[in-house]
Amino acid sequence: MIISQKGEFKRAYKRLHDNELDAVNTAIKKIINDPLEGEAKKDDLAGIRVYKFQVLNQLFLLAYEYDKEILTLRALGPHENFYRNLKN
Repeated sequence: MIISQKGEFKRAYKRLHDNELDAVNTAIKKIINDPLEGEAKKDDLAGIRVYKFQVLNQLFLLAYEYDKEILTLRALGPHENFYRNLKN
């Protein structure tokens, strides 16, 4: 499986602290093992799936696209303004 990252995901990932990285890496591994794990979005965000998980008692969301053999990580962050930023 080919895994690619968009700029928004790279910037958010780079800002994480070491104790947050473990939870994010675990979430990415779960998505790689089962790409249909996340919730499929509709309308404006059609084709995007969002996986929700906890990081230090805070809800984080990871947006990605999956197309057969290509997994594209699009965005990462807390719920606040996540979908608004993802649409832009």
